[in-house]
Amino acid sequence: MSISKIVMRLVSISFHVLLFLVIVYGLYQLGLRSYDYGYRIFTESAVTSGEGRDRLVQVKSSMDALDLAAVLEEKGLIRDKWLFFIQLNLSEYKNAMKPGRYMLNTSMTAREMMQVMAQEDDTGESEQEKE
Repeated sequence: MSISKIVMRLVSISFHVLLFLVIVYGLYQLGLRSYDYGYRIFTESAVTSGEGRDRLVQVKSSMDALDLAAVLEEKGLIRDKWLFFIQLNLSEYKNAMKPGRYMLNTSMTAREMMQVMAQEDDTGESEQEKE
């Protein structure tokens, strides 16, 4: 075999080994991120500790889970709307969100917010009375 063929064979093997290592590293990172996200679904803490800040949130009957998550993220009550969306869809509150105005706090967990929003509107007004 000539020297050029040996060099080309070594370069080819090196490239394949490098490609394999990049793929393994990518899968490893994907696994770590997936595990972290899955863990956060069930253990996500509140945005702030201590007293936190109150935020008024209006839930409309036309809102779906992703719209609600976007509003909560915009108000600073949750960190990640997609995480809340998954949490809500995996919880017993999936179809229990009631329209109304709710005073939520940044020290509440997602589950606590779901519990509040699944109860009757605390202002005593129904969605029809507001319109």
